[in-house]
Amino acid sequence: MARVSRFLRGSQREQAPEESMDPRGEEDELPYRPSVIDNALYVDGYRIDTPGSLADAFAALKNTPGSMAWIGLYRPKDWELAKVAEEFDLHELALEDAIVGHQRPKADRYGDTLFVVLRAARYIDEEEEVAFGEVHAFVGPNYVITVRHAESPDLGVVRRRMESDPELLRQGAQAVLYAILDAVVDGYAPVVAGLQKDIDEIEVQVFGGDPAVSRRVYELSQEVIEFQRATRPLVPMIEGLIAGAGKYGAEEDLRSYLRDVSDHAITVSERVADFRQNLNDILTVNATLVTQAQNAEMAKMTEASISQGEEVKKISAWAAILFAPTLVGTIYGMNFDFMPETHWVLGYPFAVMLMGAVCVILYFVFKRRDWL
Repeated sequence: MARVSRFLRGSQREQAPEESMDPRGEEDELPYRPSVIDNALYVDGYRIDTPGSLADAFAALKNTPGSMAWIGLYRPKDWELAKVAEEFDLHELALEDAIVGHQRPKADRYGDTLFVVLRAARYIDEEEEVAFGEVHAFVGPNYVITVRHAESPDLGVVRRRMESDPELLRQGAQAVLYAILDAVVDGYAPVVAGLQKDIDEIEVQVFGGDPAVSRRVYELSQEVIEFQRATRPLVPMIEGLIAGAGKYGAEEDLRSYLRDVSDHAITVSERVADFRQNLNDILTVNATLVTQAQNAEMAKMTEASISQGEEVKKISAWAAILFAPTLVGTIYGMNFDFMPETHWVLGYPFAVMLMGAVCVILYFVFKRRDWL
């Protein structure tokens, strides 16, 4: 108890790094609920008692040979976890993780107690967002203590499933851990389906030229990355549990169940990795399509500029051709008495022929240079 008290005093001074680095604060604003959600004592796979308090549960477990306690806590106070830790001799490091929360999935063994962290997930279709919950489980020889920091996963469903199957529940605390693992991993299936649907929609947007698709791809990528952080550690963790299950008395059929959960976890992990690669590919394709669209627009602008230049050249050529007779006519149209050729008999036809000759010469010059 001394080490637990020291930890509690220290935890009140500053925020833990795991909590300060957590990227999301989902489900932080939740209505108050009692810390002890369910508190049951089981013998031979059947519930025999529902103690009214933690103290009663501790006493009943000590006084009932062959029994197993399953205590479900929801966002317990520090002193409540400290009392549980004192009764079951929980390690202070595991207690710290359970109090702080925001842990990555893992399984750590402290003596006869296995401390497991799992991150459940659920897909919110309206917001295209994955909401994450967290559950911690202390699994001992004759007890299971679950600590939840969010509404999901719903362990009440898991408990009812186990109570309806006494043969499985009879196998003890490791069977309860299997059921929790199975529920969390099975809960990933709707999330995978929701993410797949979003990716399919994004692909349609990309090839449809929707300019808002880049933002959607980025936001969905963040959800996939967070989901991958929740699922990727599960595979080696479950494999480790399978490897050590025999040492702690797990029956062969329970190990088979764990292998089935491992298979599902591998499938989910592979799908999530595929999602991340798909989104990266979509970003690349979208960037390529945007570049192609920009190049096509630039080509159109270039073609328009060239076409405009051709028109300008034609206009300039005709303007130059018309400028020659205008220049001659303007000069000889001035009202001066003393001008050469003004009284010449052939002056008029000469001027007309000169203007025509200049126009013809300029026409052929511009024609040869493809201005006309």
